[in-house]
Amino acid sequence: MATIKLENITKRFGEVVAVNDLSLDIREKELAVLLGPSGCGKTTTLRIVSGLEFPTTGHVYLDGKDITYAHPRDRNMSMVFQNYALYPHMKAFDNIAFPLKVQKRPKEEIKKRVKKTAEILKIEHLLDRKPKELSGGERQRVALGRAIIKEPKVFLMDEPLANVDARLRVHLRTELKRLQRELGITTIYVTHDQIEAMTMADRVVVINKGRLMQVSPPRELYDNPATTFVADFIGNPPMNLIDCSLVEKNGRLFADSGIFTIDVSGFADILSGAQSSKLLIGVRPEDFSIGKRVKGKVNFAASVYALEPLGTEIIVTFEANGKLLRTGAPVSFWAGVGKKIDVSFDERKMYIFDEKTGKNLRFLEKSKQ
Repeated sequence: MATIKLENITKRFGEVVAVNDLSLDIREKELAVLLGPSGCGKTTTLRIVSGLEFPTTGHVYLDGKDITYAHPRDRNMSMVFQNYALYPHMKAFDNIAFPLKVQKRPKEEIKKRVKKTAEILKIEHLLDRKPKELSGGERQRVALGRAIIKEPKVFLMDEPLANVDARLRVHLRTELKRLQRELGITTIYVTHDQIEAMTMADRVVVINKGRLMQVSPPRELYDNPATTFVADFIGNPPMNLIDCSLVEKNGRLFADSGIFTIDVSGFADILSGAQSSKLLIGVRPEDFSIGKRVKGKVNFAASVYALEPLGTEIIVTFEANGKLLRTGAPVSFWAGVGKKIDVSFDERKMYIFDEKTGKNLRFLEKSKQ
């Protein structure tokens, strides 16, 4: 199996910096997911690992060996693309067998390995069909088969489920994770879909504007986002971020949002790291309670702005002092649009971000707990 190390990778296309001083270690047998919005540099990073692009500066290591400028064929990696990249005139059998035919392996060996690969992917019955006779999910399995049969050190997957329908995508991501665990092959998987990332990854690598934002296991990424970008990008609905000013009254510190005022004197040590008096208080949607005032919690008044029924719950968007915030509610939620409601949350669960830097001021504190 393999480890991959990216060391201070920068990639420029003219004046555009696609990847900006990115360093990353991928562990043996790990499924690492590169996550970020379109154009953030995740596919460029994957192409640099594969050898389809060379970095402007920096180095790529495979098992400690510098492969920065090695030819793709010398890296022993298999790549699965979004568009399947199957040969339309070849049957599924021949598409899967193609890498072995290029290596001029014996026919009997090719036949045995294609059969074994098809069994793993449960596509034995599709081997005589051409790509036009296959569904999107079946084509992707054939593409995976062609990658698997090479027995590579590393799988590289560039949004492989983007072209399949939502229901099939749920099934295929489960199968992909099972397959990766079964084969034990180090895998780098690119997606802009946070659900794919959170359900599949051992660790999620969040990238924005070519820069590495955070590398964490999914649960840790959700519970302890390092920046406002990560907090806003992870979660559906995303974290509510509320502008506050840090003010001092009678020797105590308060965060004043215009919606509520919170005594934050107990956070004086971490607040000393803020670069301005402007803060963002973060509250996850599930940490809001609506319907009544709760003693010992932060309480404020709001009005219902919009309702989104999802079957198992209702997403409630409510307005407070001109700010739109979101939470989930039971399907029996009683208040219609425009109705006044009371909202509360536990300040022990809130996040505190420096508005200027976007950094989570409680990040180190939470990491130690």
